[in-house]
Amino acid sequence: MIDEVSDTLGWDRKHTIKALNGRVSLGKKAQKRGSKPTYKEAEKLIIVEIWKLSEQPCGKRLKPTLPLWLKSYEKHYKKIPKSTREKILSCSERQLDRITAPHRLDSTRRYGRSTGRTSHRLKSIVAVQCGPQDVDCPGWMEADTVSHGGGSSSGQFMWSLTLTDLYSGWTELSGLWGSSGGEVCVGLRRIEQRMPFEMLGFDCDNGSEFLNTTLESYLLSKTRNIKWTRSRPYKKNDQAHVEQKNFTHVRQLLGYARYSEIELVALVNDLYETAWLPLKNYFTPVMKLVEKKRIGSKVKKKYDAPQTPCDRLLKCPKVSSKIKQGLKQKRAQLDPIELAKDIEVKLQYIYKIIEETEAQREEEEKWLAEESPSPIAVAGSDCVAAPVAIAPSASTPSEPAKKLAKTATEQQKQPTTRVS
Repeated sequence: MIDEVSDTLGWDRKHTIKALNGRVSLGKKAQKRGSKPTYKEAEKLIIVEIWKLSEQPCGKRLKPTLPLWLKSYEKHYKKIPKSTREKILSCSERQLDRITAPHRLDSTRRYGRSTGRTSHRLKSIVAVQCGPQDVDCPGWMEADTVSHGGGSSSGQFMWSLTLTDLYSGWTELSGLWGSSGGEVCVGLRRIEQRMPFEMLGFDCDNGSEFLNTTLESYLLSKTRNIKWTRSRPYKKNDQAHVEQKNFTHVRQLLGYARYSEIELVALVNDLYETAWLPLKNYFTPVMKLVEKKRIGSKVKKKYDAPQTPCDRLLKCPKVSSKIKQGLKQKRAQLDPIELAKDIEVKLQYIYKIIEETEAQREEEEKWLAEESPSPIAVAGSDCVAAPVAIAPSASTPSEPAKKLAKTATEQQKQPTTRVS
């Protein structure tokens, strides 16, 4: 009987045995394997909403983010019941990844072009720093610049200066008009005025925007005590901290378009200072690598618990109580959801200017293509179109008739003299 049912219906033998014993239910009555879902749609909706507003962190970083954002969520949307709140806070890191997985988008990562030239004189002055740096206090910064030229380095356009603290992950950004040493100094002054701690070290790459006399006089002045170092050429991993922030803090926010209008510098700086950086430094937890081992062909990495850069500064024993008090007061005045909404409003205005600029550039190119003279002169419908001969220049002597009468092979004959 088992063989006949299997052959007739095309079932596997084991499935036929279960069906004959009544252990298989088909259709809507079929039970789904595994445990029943623990979290309802109410909890998932709140988790996904906060996950989107907090720039879509992973589960390990989302778990410490939720208690920071729930108070603001209740203020802007609705009151969360106590049972729902407890369930959200008890959600594991892996479960948070499963809840947010259907809402993630696959994106292809693109890289911009590297620009700038190196200065050979300062390479003998600025020491090379490579490998991990063990720091026990904030102030040791890695610096880099991001080009907003849209894949082209021609003309003038906006740049972003990125500084990342090795101890806490605190990141500062500044918009620049060009990548000259003077613009970098202007951006550094703006950043140092609002940074909660003093700069102790400055580690940069070998680009001409950093290795120049203007920045040398700014960093190595007699009134400052800053250790200036540089990375090895073509070794981006020497500055892994700031290279990561170039993508998460700049590229994911501003994209890869060309920012060719000078008015965008002020708008981007306002976006950085009033909304984007407060959200990242006060309400976005980050993980820090604490151990790295090589076991055979594999590398095992160990990270600490995710914390915001502000929390790392508050827990640092070498940070003064005055700085800690200022950080607490500043965070109490901020609302993460208001910051997230403010970011979207300002981005829409910036994108509108970029779209208008690109549309105007396309119209100009189209107009130039239409206005360019044609090499063929059309006389009329009854006439044959003939190419127009270009008159010789007055400064160019006319060629003799013998040379004009030579064949093409004689004119293209190469000289026998060789030049090394």
